[in-house]
Amino acid sequence: MATIAEGAPSTRNLWLQTQAARGRRARGALELWLEAERDQLPLWLPVALGGGIAAWFVLSDPAQWIASMCCLAALALAATAVGRHGRAGRAVAIGAAVAALGIGLAWWRANSVAAPVLTWPAIVTMTARVESVEPLPARELVRLRLAPLSVEDGAKSGEGRPPVALPPRIRVNLAQTDAPTGLGPDVIIKLQARLMPPNEATVPGAYDFRRVAWFDRLGATGKGIAPVTVVTPGTQSNGLRARLAAHIEAQVAGSAGGIAAALAAGDEGAIGEADSDAMRRSGLAHLLSVSGLHITAVVAATIWAVTRLLALWPWLALRTRIPVIAAGVGALAAIGYTLLTGGQVPTARSCIAALLVMAALAMGREAITLRLVAAGAFVVLLLWPEALMGPSFQLSFAAVATIVALHEHPRVKAWFMKRDEAWWRKVGREVGSLLLTGVMVEAALAPIALYHFHKSGLYGAFANIVAIPLTTFVIMPAEALALAFDAVGLGAPFWWVTGKALALLLWIARIAAGAPGSLAMLPAMPGGAYGLMVAGGLVVALLRMRARFIGLAPFAVGAVWALMTPAPDLLVSGDGQHLAVRTPDGRIAMLRDKAGDYARDTMAENAGVDGEALLLSEQPFASCSRDACLATIVSGGRSFRILATRSLYQLPIEQLADACRSADIVVSDRRLPRTCTPTWLKLDAPTLRKTGGVAIALSSGRVVTVRSTDDRHPWMTARSGGSREPGGGNDARGRGSGRNDAATVVP
Repeated sequence: MATIAEGAPSTRNLWLQTQAARGRRARGALELWLEAERDQLPLWLPVALGGGIAAWFVLSDPAQWIASMCCLAALALAATAVGRHGRAGRAVAIGAAVAALGIGLAWWRANSVAAPVLTWPAIVTMTARVESVEPLPARELVRLRLAPLSVEDGAKSGEGRPPVALPPRIRVNLAQTDAPTGLGPDVIIKLQARLMPPNEATVPGAYDFRRVAWFDRLGATGKGIAPVTVVTPGTQSNGLRARLAAHIEAQVAGSAGGIAAALAAGDEGAIGEADSDAMRRSGLAHLLSVSGLHITAVVAATIWAVTRLLALWPWLALRTRIPVIAAGVGALAAIGYTLLTGGQVPTARSCIAALLVMAALAMGREAITLRLVAAGAFVVLLLWPEALMGPSFQLSFAAVATIVALHEHPRVKAWFMKRDEAWWRKVGREVGSLLLTGVMVEAALAPIALYHFHKSGLYGAFANIVAIPLTTFVIMPAEALALAFDAVGLGAPFWWVTGKALALLLWIARIAAGAPGSLAMLPAMPGGAYGLMVAGGLVVALLRMRARFIGLAPFAVGAVWALMTPAPDLLVSGDGQHLAVRTPDGRIAMLRDKAGDYARDTMAENAGVDGEALLLSEQPFASCSRDACLATIVSGGRSFRILATRSLYQLPIEQLADACRSADIVVSDRRLPRTCTPTWLKLDAPTLRKTGGVAIALSSGRVVTVRSTDDRHPWMTARSGGSREPGGGNDARGRGSGRNDAATVVP
């Protein structure tokens, strides 16, 4: 007979049963939570797709891309097999499959746009067909997109290098005075140009034009040299867009005319640099790019006008659904406005969202919802997966998602619901709604602006309270009426109103930009910190239950990580010509006295400094000759000696070797001799060709580079050549300067 002990369950069985019960309860709780969030789950489809696209850009080589897709496919199959009867299993399976699709889609897109890239900088004389003309009157330039047809025999890219083979698409800037008359699409021209491969990011965190140019199929950029000769006139004009912009700029002078042209034709070339910077600093730059605000204004005005006109015809009003007809005309207006303004990606995705709204209105559904925003983002990512990595996509969708999510919240909806009340209460409620919306949008956009531009305007919410209604209800309608009445020669009064309203807009921008503390600056933040903030923000915005506040944790971790990342003490450009050193008062000083505005601004922004760059030669901690500088920087309680060359002239090799041995870091835009052996880092031309630009935090020893040796993205492997070595690739002794006096390392 079995004993009681033999019949009792073992301790292990009890533990297994307990764990199984806990697992069932956890799965049940998860299913209940997903059921409560059921309406929000489709919103995560573009997030999954974007996550896969981002993974392709972050991971470095095909082996990692393939491994990631295989892991995601395995996860999708496992989730299907284990949890096919539950919502959690289906959600995981669909999310993993869509993320794998994102990786493959980005990979396919990068290969589908592949085009040859110029290998070395070159000066060539060529015959080319003009594909597009973009006037930039504020900079006194004309930008041409060219398709080269032939290159004159004997054109060389440098001493000892083969003849130039031009890529099929290049971009050239011409001085306005050098542009021939009749320049337009399909014109065949002959010109000489200095060309170079598309530039990579100057320093870590800076704008990577090489990646953007790859997806735009640009293989070289450069500057045209007069004279430019028209070989064959074109068969078409420069297009309606260019004629419209020129007409507007003739009616409204200065930057105001440039803004008016940007609103109507998407052409920002006539906006002065100072005013453009004021618009950015004040948080009003979004008004310059034709996007959701402008498409919405055009569609709303079209629907209003069509509805009112058709309602005057009783027979039609009684037999048709006028709102559906008006929605159709609004959709056509959105498409036409998108084509008129150049069909850029930001405008195209706003047009897609507008078309979805029109479809929802035609079906009698609620038009403005987060599902609409998600659908628009999903379509855009399917068509242009590379758009995910640009600030335009991130800023526009983050702003729209924030506005919609905020006003979908029951408490906010109740606060600002329309009701019968005194006019002053109504005005206060509307102003409060605008202010709350502006503050929330600025909070959502600040991490994006700080990551991409290293700056964020602090008064944008207040400036937009006036600027957005002014643009939507005064400037754009007045400009539209002015253009319409110009057909009969009566547009002058409306142009006067437009000019005064634009002057007011610029005044607001300048006041907000010049206010104390108007700009928050932050050095280049780690990608991981930015990713955590984005993930946390998505959780807060896209979920509805209290669990959404879990997203505050990764957002806070990312924010602290970004703020705690030490600012670089040294920034070195990829060609070695530019060095920025942080001064004791927190500003930066440039190595070369004649560094261009672009280099100075890029260095200052990526160092997190708002202000003009100083000259290293004028700093008390530096000793400079015409050929080199030796700076002593104190960081973390230790002194670092930085030696940098800054000319192409011959340097005494013995003196250079002695200076190198006493330095911690040596920087040069040429190859340094083997006898140059600094204590820590030697950043000469061969090293910088491998690393690209470099950012160094001396106190922590943190070194960040633009390039990674294992990066196999197609724009990184499109050409084997690097940046041109000044001095023809010789060592620090140079090739002779033609200068009679001897070069010196330090005075």
